Amino acid sequence: MRIATRLTLIFVLLTLLVASTVGWFAVAMSSRSQYATLDSSIDSVVDSGLRNPNTALSNALYVVLRDSYDLTLDVVSPSGAITQVNSVTKGLRRHPTLADVRNSLTHVRAESNLPGFQIRSLNIGGGDYLVVAASTAGITKQNQHLGLLVASAAIVIALIGLVLARQVMRRDLRSMERLINYAGDVASGDEIGPVPASAGSRDLQELRGALAVMVNALQERIAIETKSTKAMQQFVDDASHELRTPLTVVKGYNELLASGQVTPEQRIRAVTRVQREVERMEELVRDLLLLAQIREAPHHAEQPVNLSDLLRNRVSEFAAEHPDRPLTSEIEPRLTIRARPDFVERLISNALNNVVRHTPRDAPLRVTLKTNRREATLLIEDGGSGLPSYGLRPQRFQRFDESRSRETGGSGLGMSIMADVAESLGGTLTTEPSVFGGLGLRFVLPLAESVAP
Repeated sequence: MRIATRLTLIFVLLTLLVASTVGWFAVAMSSRSQYATLDSSIDSVVDSGLRNPNTALSNALYVVLRDSYDLTLDVVSPSGAITQVNSVTKGLRRHPTLADVRNSLTHVRAESNLPGFQIRSLNIGGGDYLVVAASTAGITKQNQHLGLLVASAAIVIALIGLVLARQVMRRDLRSMERLINYAGDVASGDEIGPVPASAGSRDLQELRGALAVMVNALQERIAIETKSTKAMQQFVDDASHELRTPLTVVKGYNELLASGQVTPEQRIRAVTRVQREVERMEELVRDLLLLAQIREAPHHAEQPVNLSDLLRNRVSEFAAEHPDRPLTSEIEPRLTIRARPDFVERLISNALNNVVRHTPRDAPLRVTLKTNRREATLLIEDGGSGLPSYGLRPQRFQRFDESRSRETGGSGLGMSIMADVAESLGGTLTTEPSVFGGLGLRFVLPLAESVAP
């Protein structure tokens, strides 16, 4: 059963219960009042005869006629004979017994063998008793009529309440139904869209807010799981793809050495080649693990890193290690980003090693670090041969220099690592022609908020 139907049924039942309770109370109070009036008329007749038993019968009859009471007056003799003094339309249908008389001497009561009547008796002397009886049929009939009116009124009130409740709760019920359907779609694995808007009560708005938080957390979790799965699959694919060639070389030379049919010169060349392939595999696995670590989860804002000082130190070391290379730098001071220092170190090292590997030893190099609003722009330009095309994001194992072989080149992951590090910091890496006609690497990284101009 839907929640809207449940709420409607509960509201109708509560309305019926309240209306019926109020109506029952009103009928009970009305019945009690009528019985009190009836008992009062019986008592007034009996009280008129208590003053003088000798005139009790005439006094009782006088009061009945004077006040127009609809009462039956019967005289019961000691032998149980009945003499009717005053009769009415709804008189006693059965004769009272001496036991009924004695039981009703002190107060008005209803006897089981005289259903539908209230009686009280009075000793009028000589062993005779006067029995005053009043019919309760009118009260019963009126109570039944009132009960029917109350039931009808309760049903009408419940229906009116139902209509009003549906009008008042329609917006809430529709919003709740949309939220329920949305939650069902999320649970069934359908594509998750925005949480439906809720213009209902405050409780529904709080429910929508909680549902939105839950869905956002679920989306983030799904994204992380998907990203981790893709990263692991990519790592396996890359490793199997790139390790196949060096493993084949190592296996071939190992079989050659194991055969024993090699000259000393061939053995030295084989050992040297195997050593080089092992070093390549070590470098490749190290770079693949770094890529997997970078792409597994974001590494933003882990700690402040003074990019200006870090770059200045690394450029100074590079200049000392390569004295034959013309090098100029323009580094704006006190530029701070939030990152992992080892990732930033790797980004700068890869960029400078890329220059060493792919340009002549005397090719010029220029390093520039400036700010642009809330971003730091690092531009590293060399005087090498450049690239066939610029502006594209570097991909894994993409070798821009077609003349490079696997024996003399790197793992093919250097540019991809730099791009991934820049993106993990919320920045970008783009390639462009340098002022020297070679390659320019432009890194745009967000500055830490505390130092952003």
